[in-house]
Amino acid sequence: MSNTFFLLKKSFYFLRNRMKEKYNRHVPIGDLLTSRWETAEFLGFGKDTSCYNNVLVLGNVTVGENTWIGPNVILDGSGGDLSIGDYCSISAGVQIYTHDTVAWSTSLGVKDIDKKATKIGHGVYIGPNCIIQKGVTIGNGAVIGAMSFVNHDVEANSRVFGCPAKPVKIKGVL
Repeated sequence: MSNTFFLLKKSFYFLRNRMKEKYNRHVPIGDLLTSRWETAEFLGFGKDTSCYNNVLVLGNVTVGENTWIGPNVILDGSGGDLSIGDYCSISAGVQIYTHDTVAWSTSLGVKDIDKKATKIGHGVYIGPNCIIQKGVTIGNGAVIGAMSFVNHDVEANSRVFGCPAKPVKIKGVL
């Protein structure tokens, strides 16, 4: 085993143990080497936004300030602009798209890939493992329940849940 490999492995163990002791968590190696805020800054996201290192970011993606982007998220701006506002929570496993290949695939490549911009407003909460389809606009203050499939616009301050996501009224909640 080379000396360089030994040093890398030793450094990895040190950083992993420090993370476990300090925060009681285990994260991928990328998150041991850089902070979530450094990753967001590198991607050009807004001030005080955090983004796990294992987030897949493609194409034109803009994110506002004070937004949290959890682990294992896909932000796919390859089909048009994907914009996410300030003070949003994008939970673990969320997938947000600006394109789909349905017509392209089913036409054996004759038809083009369908592309449309997607917009997430300010103060939006998107629960774990949601899928936001291309061309959707989610209004300010909206809440998307866990594991929802959003294939239509969501009004500001509304709550939507399900597959496909539908508006719901919750007693005592806006």
